[in-house]
Amino acid sequence: MQCHYCETEAAVAVEKNALKVGLCRTHLRERLQELADDDALAGIEDELDIDRS
Repeated sequence: MQCHYCETEAAVAVEKNALKVGLCRTHLRERLQELADDDALAGIEDELDIDRS
């Protein structure tokens, strides 16, 4: 699968309601940084049960 934003091979793919989107490592990091800056990541961490210790 190809990255949604560029021609690079996707490192991660997410599917919801039959829609599948892939991101390369660079774009995944960029999107995660945007979420972290927005405080939206805190809710996702709780939902995914991520332990940062």
